[in-house]
Amino acid sequence: MPKSKDDWRREVYRPSRENMPERKSSFATLSGISIEPLYTAEDLADWDPAARLGYPGVFPFTRGVYPTMYRSRWWTMRQYAGFGTPEETNRRFRYLLKMGQTGLSVAFDLPTQIGYDSDHDLARGEVGRVGVAVDSVRDLETLFDGIPLDRVSTSMTINATAVILFAGYLALARKRGVPPERLAGTLQNDILKEYIARGTYIYPPGPSLRIVLDVIEFAVEHVPRWNPISISGYHIREAGADAVQETAFTLADGVTYVEGARERGLDLNRVGRRLSFFFSAHNHFFEEIAKFRAARRMWAVLMRDEFGVRDPRAMMLRFHTQTAGSTLTYQQPEVNLIRVAYQALAAVLGGTQSLHTNAYDEALGLPSETSALLALRTQQVLAEETGVADCVDPLGGAYYLERLTDEIERRAREYLDRIRRMGGMPAAVQNRFVQQEIQQSAYRYQKGVESGSIPVIGVNRYRMEDRPIEPFRPDPRVEEEQIRRLRELRRTRDSREVRACLRRLEQAAREEGRNLVLPVLDAVMAEATVGEIADVLRGVFGEYEDANPV
Repeated sequence: MPKSKDDWRREVYRPSRENMPERKSSFATLSGISIEPLYTAEDLADWDPAARLGYPGVFPFTRGVYPTMYRSRWWTMRQYAGFGTPEETNRRFRYLLKMGQTGLSVAFDLPTQIGYDSDHDLARGEVGRVGVAVDSVRDLETLFDGIPLDRVSTSMTINATAVILFAGYLALARKRGVPPERLAGTLQNDILKEYIARGTYIYPPGPSLRIVLDVIEFAVEHVPRWNPISISGYHIREAGADAVQETAFTLADGVTYVEGARERGLDLNRVGRRLSFFFSAHNHFFEEIAKFRAARRMWAVLMRDEFGVRDPRAMMLRFHTQTAGSTLTYQQPEVNLIRVAYQALAAVLGGTQSLHTNAYDEALGLPSETSALLALRTQQVLAEETGVADCVDPLGGAYYLERLTDEIERRAREYLDRIRRMGGMPAAVQNRFVQQEIQQSAYRYQKGVESGSIPVIGVNRYRMEDRPIEPFRPDPRVEEEQIRRLRELRRTRDSREVRACLRRLEQAAREEGRNLVLPVLDAVMAEATVGEIADVLRGVFGEYEDANPV
């Protein structure tokens, strides 16, 4: 009987491997972390479970941010939806809520994301394509028709124009008589990751950060149940980052926002309670679980030790997860159902607070009603049939998982230290360090797929002749209808009041230190459009152009 891991390796493992060679010469996670054939208590010999693991609901929150986790309530099932006109998306929202979805998540079209009205020349061909077209508060009234704002949590994936859409939601609530303190939801509002990964920015980084912090400051004071930012690693991962980079760069972005709040003199114990995060759930099952645990522990330590936060709730890293869109394949798209199910399982075992499961046909286009329902049912089966949510942190203390968690944390901290020496995340983005790291990771991954060392079923393994699947397409008359609606708005609103509000907004934007949420809210209430408000801010702040585009 072996008395140690070394004995087992020498006496049992090596002879067996000689008789039955392993399927590859080395094993590693997608982040390049080597995987040993076995982990035992010896791998955690100097490991302090009280400091590194602890208990659920207490610092450092490795095992989860709440003591009871899913024994008290499921994670929020928040399917991302939005396409075409507000009427079409409203019908999809109502359908998903009827089918058991527990939170709304709004996808906006590209013109809305970058501050152009639907009749702008640059919006042509993009209206309602990748999300719902929203030009004014009237569109929001239609979008949320029949949906009780004080009983449904709403997430809005919007960044450069986040302050406008947030103001629109506040305006809609005001029209319905719903006080802001009863509104619950999340605004993505993470502009740093736009410069890193997505590119839907408008203004230069300085003014953009000012607007982000204006929203955080206003929401903390006036909309106490609202998360004014969702610090997003998801898009960083989708751009090609590995799990370590996703963790490090997301937390580095978070540090930048907290530093900005501190510079404004805000109470970080209050701010910290309203920060939320957004991560991807990718394919390497155990690495993803370890990533969530490492990020939670790292954030708690950062908030306590670097920012002096004392409220445990302000140290909690609460996060939404979406299964990895970049792993979905056009080939054999039904296989995406299986990928999504395993990714969702990793998110739940990692302790997510809300979850979006991708539809199997999203590599082809927008999800159909049927595929969206299957994606939701994936979460419901996971919650109610598998039993994985019955025990709080069922994998806690597993030798392999804890070693993997520690290694992800160690490597992510090395990135944080490098970024700190560069002068912080804005400087690291400006000199393209972050973008280059992501590009190199994406290149390594693509090489692995092309060589076959990273298997992708249906693409480089078990290929078959593709069977055509008819993708969902929005009504092609969307753009025409949205432009008609926009013209009617301009014809019937009080144009004099709109111009007055836009002038006041311009003046406020030119005043350093002036919070812009209320001036934007006044303009939205007067029925100024998204494009008109964004144009006023363009006139003051200018537009950002990447000097070194990819």
